[in-house]
Amino acid sequence: MTGTPMAAAALAGVPAGVQAQGVWVGRRQLFVRFAGEAETATMYTAAALVRELERQLARSKFHSISIGGRDPLANQEFLIAALETAKPPIPVMLDTDGQRPETLKTLAPFLALTQVTVEFWAPDATLAHVIETIAEAAHARCAHALVLCPRDDTSDGQVLRVIEQAHGASADTQVVIHPPSPTGEHPMLDRRWAALLDQAMVTHADTRLALRLPPPAGLR
Repeated sequence: MTGTPMAAAALAGVPAGVQAQGVWVGRRQLFVRFAGEAETATMYTAAALVRELERQLARSKFHSISIGGRDPLANQEFLIAALETAKPPIPVMLDTDGQRPETLKTLAPFLALTQVTVEFWAPDATLAHVIETIAEAAHARCAHALVLCPRDDTSDGQVLRVIEQAHGASADTQVVIHPPSPTGEHPMLDRRWAALLDQAMVTHADTRLALRLPPPAGLR
């Protein structure tokens, strides 16, 4: 690629931290976080992001780079311009809510993992886009994961239906279920989650149960 990439995007920062959830939970990562509406944002050109990635990668060791925050796939041109130039020496992961499946095709060649996170607060209609994103990642031969973060009021049936649909889209999907973190003086995880895992694995064998790392230790 010739010339200086001038695409720009609003980032909440490029912090170092520990992945809070999903397939690479507990891994030390360099986060490229797109800013949400209530977050303080700094405009980065693609060239400025390349310089920041190179600076941090030269100073410290990381397992991978995590691209996330608010709607990262809305900034596809910016990411492609930066990743084409930077050619990171470590894997790059996309953490998305799956709402722009049609844009994944062009970004997938730069990714080692596409991780689609479902928080179970959005309308069920948005799950169609989640499943389509998994199918697009599979078609692009990019490793892909479905991360489910049910709430206390999320039914087992809701969780199992999403897993069944993901299996239909790609049998190679890695599924991670993160139950709500237990609280109290002597926190314990309800046996419900072990029973749910048992049911889920009947449909999709590559399903695991894990706790999220809460902030400030865990980031995403």
